[in-house]
Amino acid sequence: MTIKLGVIADDFTGATDIASFMVQSGWQVTQLLGVPDENTFVPSDVDAVVISLKSRSCSASEAVEQSLKSCRWLRDKAGCRQFFFKYCSTFDSTSEGNIGPVIDALMDELQTDISLVCPALPVNGRTVVHGHLFVNGQLLNESGMQHHPVTPMQDANLLRLMEQQSKGQAGLINLDCVRQGKQSICNQLELLHQHSIRYVVVDAMIMDDLLPIAQVASNMVLVTGGSGLGGALANHHTGQIMAGSEIGNIPPAKGRKAVVLSGSCSVMTNQQVIEYKKTAPAMVLNVDECINNSEYADQLTDWVIQQATNGFVPMLYATQPPKSLEMIQQKYGATKASKAVEQIFAIVVRKLKEQGFNTFIVAGGETSAQVVLSLELNQFSIGASIAPGVPWVHDLHTDCWLALKSGNFGEVDFFQYALEMLDE
Repeated sequence: MTIKLGVIADDFTGATDIASFMVQSGWQVTQLLGVPDENTFVPSDVDAVVISLKSRSCSASEAVEQSLKSCRWLRDKAGCRQFFFKYCSTFDSTSEGNIGPVIDALMDELQTDISLVCPALPVNGRTVVHGHLFVNGQLLNESGMQHHPVTPMQDANLLRLMEQQSKGQAGLINLDCVRQGKQSICNQLELLHQHSIRYVVVDAMIMDDLLPIAQVASNMVLVTGGSGLGGALANHHTGQIMAGSEIGNIPPAKGRKAVVLSGSCSVMTNQQVIEYKKTAPAMVLNVDECINNSEYADQLTDWVIQQATNGFVPMLYATQPPKSLEMIQQKYGATKASKAVEQIFAIVVRKLKEQGFNTFIVAGGETSAQVVLSLELNQFSIGASIAPGVPWVHDLHTDCWLALKSGNFGEVDFFQYALEMLDE
């Protein structure tokens, strides 16, 4: 089987997100964890390879380096001829990057002078209209994303965001053009190209809007955007309508030792934490203890083990509402607080694995990356979907199953629902 698409994802939850949509559209997909090298096994029986990077919140130069290494491996070792740079459907970035600098670097590497920018994921409420990104009908900068602890989004205009971060001009293919179909999109794309437009933002309000965009994108060497377009590309090749959660494996209940870990401070994750606390033991991380108590990780680990023996699946969480998060950041500094919390999560996960824990339900991109790195996992198979963009994933070399959830994904009862899916 020829690999049709190489995906470079800027975080671990984003990688499982696009992998899930492509699997639900009929493709075989393997997910690699971290920048591959000469010793990385090249899958031979898949349609797409998804590389998970932790490049969303690092320096722009580091993000570019990781992305270029991944691109070269996909092209030179895996034989890919089409590439997809996957970023969050809420365009998580700052005015300096990292989305723009990575797109520029990939365009230069692949010798292309125009690329689509299509983060829309309507099934999860992310829509683009007149080049503006909306979340559940609210402008991005009014949706709660303005409070993001790492990449606060203060502008919903994707053209402006792209031009702030990159070295070229952005143009728009509006919704009217998209709904006129493939030829209309091609004509507008050519017109923008003639006017030296480098980045083409594409409107989409419903999932069906992504299908003609995918028809055009299938002929481009580099595509950038969210998981919705990735699923539409797979759909274009297979002709298969995206299925529900029945596709893919689920963890067996027997022998499971599970824990819920929540680091996201999104609006939805706050609601999910509140809901799960109603029926399960939960402990919030104390930032001061994370920073100053060298025994704190041991104490948290012991608490999780004790709760698990009582038949519950316990939850550790750093999730905070906006006002509490602001107070924490003012007291300790945003970077210091975030790094301290993620480090504690990493240590606890490593200790839990040593105690036989093999199932981790994780909320938040940064937290998910820390968990995967701490578990020293290398490659995932993609299992059944828990919610749109959130599949179960299974490490190919251990018995570890994980659910890696982007902050605002899933319904209010996500944690409980994921656990109820376990195969009896």
